[in-house]
Amino acid sequence: MSDKNFEDKKLADNIESNEAEMMEEDFVQEQYAGEEETALARNAKKLGLFIFEGVKVVLISLAIILPIRYFLVQPFIVQGASMEPNFHDREYLVINEIEYRLGNPERGEVIILKDPLNPQIYFIKRVIGLPGETVDIKKGRVFINDQELSETYIEDFGLDTFDTVNLGNDEYYVMGDNRTNSFDSRRFGPVMRKSIIGRVWFRAWPWDKISTFNLPEY
Repeated sequence: MSDKNFEDKKLADNIESNEAEMMEEDFVQEQYAGEEETALARNAKKLGLFIFEGVKVVLISLAIILPIRYFLVQPFIVQGASMEPNFHDREYLVINEIEYRLGNPERGEVIILKDPLNPQIYFIKRVIGLPGETVDIKKGRVFINDQELSETYIEDFGLDTFDTVNLGNDEYYVMGDNRTNSFDSRRFGPVMRKSIIGRVWFRAWPWDKISTFNLPEY
């Protein structure tokens, strides 16, 4: 074989070898690309399942919480000192609304009501007088139908005297426990039943004061 033929054969062998290497490299790249696409598809599927499960949990939670939140109980944050010493500023309370859909407020219950002068404002007060009763306040002491009301939850009754109030069939007399610092029925008069939102069910904050509330004994 001549030198020229040998060199041509060697060159052809090199070209074939290079082509084989390139084909093998393309195959490896295609295989890697396929594996990468498969991995991306798996990750996308996992992400889709995760999002689906998250959305499902949120929807189920809302289906449970919203009816409770809007029809059964409501949160309420105390503002001011009108119910001291039994309720203090910034305490977080849970209000039972369903109870008053089935029945009426009782004397001694702590309630949330709309301000009769501005329905956008909410108050926390205690029910003192019930529909049809007569309420007298003499030197700070409350008299219901001429009988003095024993209020063991009051620390300072004050010494104020107010005119007699005869409650209508749908009216309630409410007062704050802090008798010397409370804007209540002594100022704005009796409240209508429809203004009463619900009863204070329990105190949820602060942690060291978590408690439920029972009716006082009169």
